[in-house]
Amino acid sequence: MSGNGNAVGPGGPGETGLVALHDVPAYPDILTYVNAVGGLHIWEGDGWKQESMSWKTTSYLASNLSQLPEVTFSGPHAQEFLSRLSINNVYKWPVGTSKHLVMLDEHGYIANHGLAVRDSEESFRHFAAMPWPMYQAPSLGLDVEIKLRDIFLFQVAGPTSLQVLERLIGEPLRELKFLGVQQVSIPGIDASVEIELSRIGMAGTLAYELRGPLEHGPAVFDAAFQAGKEFGLKRLGWRTYVVNHTEAGFPQQNATFLPAVLADPGFVTHPVFGAVFLPSQVEGPLPGSADPKDLTARLRTPFEVNWGWMAKFDHDFIGREALEAEAANPRRRTVVLRWNKEDVLDVFASQFEPGEEYKHFEFPIAPQAAAGANADLVTKDGKQVGVSSVAVYSYYYREMISHSTIDVNLAEIGTEVVVHWGDHGGPIKPIRATVERFPYLDLPTNKDFDLSSIPSGVASA
Repeated sequence: MSGNGNAVGPGGPGETGLVALHDVPAYPDILTYVNAVGGLHIWEGDGWKQESMSWKTTSYLASNLSQLPEVTFSGPHAQEFLSRLSINNVYKWPVGTSKHLVMLDEHGYIANHGLAVRDSEESFRHFAAMPWPMYQAPSLGLDVEIKLRDIFLFQVAGPTSLQVLERLIGEPLRELKFLGVQQVSIPGIDASVEIELSRIGMAGTLAYELRGPLEHGPAVFDAAFQAGKEFGLKRLGWRTYVVNHTEAGFPQQNATFLPAVLADPGFVTHPVFGAVFLPSQVEGPLPGSADPKDLTARLRTPFEVNWGWMAKFDHDFIGREALEAEAANPRRRTVVLRWNKEDVLDVFASQFEPGEEYKHFEFPIAPQAAAGANADLVTKDGKQVGVSSVAVYSYYYREMISHSTIDVNLAEIGTEVVVHWGDHGGPIKPIRATVERFPYLDLPTNKDFDLSSIPSGVASA
């Protein structure tokens, strides 16, 4: 983490007088930024409790996935290239729409996933993902041109997000469908700058993304922040970001599970990919009560994270044989666990008693990290039945919850299990937990959100 709250002075984006910290401004009321995914990001924006409430009651603005490059795949073999890598059918994909691509290693574990947009018959763009396609390109031997571009990627999500964006852009946006993409202009930003708006997100409710050239990121971020103040917009930092994934039922690479590239020696030792993308995972012990030497406890298959429905066995792709075998007999799936409050309080109580205390909780993420794929063993009647990851405190529900990949016969709501909280070799606190609904967030989803119920955000003349 880097304290940069005093990095304020003349100049910067627009006429705000704010100094740019990579793709976000340095706001005088934000004292702490964090060095993550290639650059400085907000750690805590408007207070973690307000941020935790934002995607249920107002909206948030987040830059957490910015500074990861946009990758364009183009050429006569671009579609076949993505098809050979993805479990999805990429041929039934209308131009101008988005798709969540999931890619595997040969053992059927998720090596890479991320949002992609089809721009034309022979051109596709991929966002915020591991460089697995580039690593695999030489072995596939297809005629594909690959280009990288530094972009900003801002997420605006929550029930007032549409009003925020209409106020920002100055026109109605009701025609943009779920998974759709359209070009927009933002007043105050050079009209020649290509900025796109996509109706997509991970908050579990109404959500959008703004994407464009990285150098315009600070100005666009601040313009969105100013436009959203009237609608209760909060700046969401890394400290609270993963809470929305856990509530919304979106398992996230590098948080709820590790990418299978870690199990590929060629990728790990690659002079570019391994050095740039993996140092935080390669160095130091992996957290959680599961043995850190057992990497498979932190890897996941599509069926284990409830993405098996995306798999189409109508084409050849890396990992197909392993995935087909699992499809015939899925072993585990992801559920939400609600942790027993008395057992959680015992963890806090141990901090005030003599002797060795239990591994502490930090709110709203425990342990306090947005990456690392914490893996805690889950048992039933003394037998291991799953793995729990990313324990978060939900201020909205006033509960400690986590995602758990668990045996399918125990995935019914109400099943009681035990989470073994702690780090391997250290004090372990057994915490009773109950299987609950997945996703845990019980609000209208993005694709089902009734836009007619939202007042217009366009400023009146």
